[in-house]
Order: sequence, then structure tokens, then C-alpha cells
Amino acid sequence: MAVKQVSIFLENETGRLADLTQILAENNVDLNAVTIAETGEYGILRCIVQNPEEAVAALSGKGFMASITEVLAVAIENKPGAVNAVLQALADAGIGVKYIYSTIQSAKGEAAITMKTTDQQRAENILKNAGVKLCEMEDLK
Repeated sequence: MAVKQVSIFLENETGRLADLTQILAENNVDLNAVTIAETGEYGILRCIVQNPEEAVAALSGKGFMASITEVLAVAIENKPGAVNAVLQALADAGIGVKYIYSTIQSAKGEAAITMKTTDQQRAENILKNAGVKLCEMEDLK
């Protein structure tokens, strides 16, 4: 069964990602899974949302290049080798994987995102001061 993924072209400029997420928030679009592949000058954000057509319309209306692509989603157990079993089955059938990303459930059932910033320590301090709960490894089990 195919899942609709939204892909958005983003200029690699400070604040551009915040602009995109502001538009999604204003249109009540929740990001269920998200990844960005980037080069020096631009990136492609891929995400799964419950209302992809509305997300594309809202983003396109604000000047973003956005499209919908069908992808496969599979449920796997959270244990070593689970991802490999899926990928090995595809490889054995001669099927390649162009990209892969995931959303993670923590032990408490909270969604978790992982990010890399240009200044991790400063980002951590800013988030703590803003009251954002930072996950520790045991939160991601």
C-alpha cells in the first residue's frame, strides 16, 4: 500500500525551514515523519502528513516548490535486525533503496526528532531555557 509523501524544495538559508513549518502550523498540518537531504545551496524536505494535498496547496501558495510522491511504509519491531530484514528482502529481490527515514516513538509514547545544528551546545541551552524537554537515550527506547 502506497503512502503519500510531500517533498519540498528549500533554499539553504537561515529561517527558511522555520518559514515552512510556520505555514504548516497555520494550516493545521502535523509532521508525522520528516527528513532533509541537503547540498550546499538547497535541500529537499520529505515528510509524511495526514493531509498532503492541503499541505502542498498551502506551501505552493506561499511560493514553495512542493509535490506529492507515493512511497512505501512498513511497520517493524524495535529490535536489532528489524530494518535489515526488510532491506535484505528488497536486496534479494534486486530492489534498491533510494532513501530511507523514520519517526521514532520514545518509551513514554512521545514523538521524538533528532537534529544536528551548527552549534549543538548553544542550541541545547536555548531549548532548555525555552522549556523544551530534551530527550536522553533512555527516552528513545
